[in-house]
Amino acid sequence: MTTIMVVDDSKTVRSYHGSILKSMGIDVLEAENGMEALEKSLGAEVDLYLVDVNMPVMDGYSFIKELRKQENHKTVPVIMITTQAKDEDKINAYKVGANLFETKPIRPEQLQAYIDILVKK
Repeated sequence: MTTIMVVDDSKTVRSYHGSILKSMGIDVLEAENGMEALEKSLGAEVDLYLVDVNMPVMDGYSFIKELRKQENHKTVPVIMITTQAKDEDKINAYKVGANLFETKPIRPEQLQAYIDILVKK
């Protein structure tokens, strides 16, 4: 079964993304910040990450940089989903290793299309 981790400091956003993913039959892991996500990723098989930019403790950019250093997570797809909408934000996301960049809120059909493309199961 596909497992996706939602990394966002907003409980509402985690719940929103989680409900979309669960309706698709996907297992969902949640983390409130990048540090918690790194800890949870160590013992988990994660097929895709949905990551916010602005979070306490460790932001999304730092999380992706650290994630990419782990041998078993070098190629796991990451979609950065954020309220940050400047070109600079998008460029920074791709520089640290994000596969896609979207602004909140993401539409369920758009998320489904990305999952179909990025997660090969």
